[in-house]
Amino acid sequence: MTKYILMVFAGACSFGILSTFVKIAYRQGYTPAEIAVSQAFVGMLALWGITLLTERKKWLLSWRNMWPLLLTGATIGITTFVYYLSVHYISASLAIVLLMQFTWISIVLERVLFGIKAGKALWWCTLAVLTGTVMAAGISGEASLTGVLLALGASVLYAIYIVANSRTDQQVPSFQRSAVMMTGSTLGIFLVNAPQLSTSVHYDWPLLPWAAFLALFGTIIPPVLFTKGIPRIGAGLSAIIMTAELPVAVICAHFVLHEPVSWLQASGIVVMLGAIAFMHLRAAGGK
Repeated sequence: MTKYILMVFAGACSFGILSTFVKIAYRQGYTPAEIAVSQAFVGMLALWGITLLTERKKWLLSWRNMWPLLLTGATIGITTFVYYLSVHYISASLAIVLLMQFTWISIVLERVLFGIKAGKALWWCTLAVLTGTVMAAGISGEASLTGVLLALGASVLYAIYIVANSRTDQQVPSFQRSAVMMTGSTLGIFLVNAPQLSTSVHYDWPLLPWAAFLALFGTIIPPVLFTKGIPRIGAGLSAIIMTAELPVAVICAHFVLHEPVSWLQASGIVVMLGAIAFMHLRAAGGK
């Protein structure tokens, strides 16, 4: 169990650094669609290469268990694009705080979809998370409503991905699952942005290092670790561990982008993490 917990934790930390470097890529003229699709495409090629080298002789996928993986992959792909788009409008710190709402949304989805009644403790914890969100975000009139809504939309999609991923076929080797999911991710991003991507003029060599870097930390390391770890420990425990993405993202944005972090915002992060931990521990205990 510890091994799988560490896998999910490492994947979350890897995800946490992305928004900071995406901001830097924007400064060089690249768009969210270009960044997201190039990242997914490079990740897809790498994962298929690893799969063919390591798991070719134990291929266990059929169309029956492949299409759910494609749809799950499309979900995380569109999540990535929407999240990157939100970072175009708001700070990396605010975007990650809003994305963290996936933690309580994933619990609500599991309860709604699988018939588990939500208790009062869940709603009190949700209120605490939202309170911590306001504190951590340092929301002011300067925050873009478009960016806020996009980040919240990404959090809903992320919650759907976690719940769906927790129910993927565990018998299929992890690289096979990851490769198929990344194929779905690439297709999902491309279909959503096809008109813009077909006329892009930024497919050049300087884009390749960005695609490779973001693919490594966004579409190779996390999906492999998540597809191995999440089904083993479940969506609830995975969601609490994945909150590690929040402090990693805020710290990275602070030191690399010099985004300010006040004591109120730091306190808000602590409130969020504490409420999320309590909520998921109660859920894991069946209370």
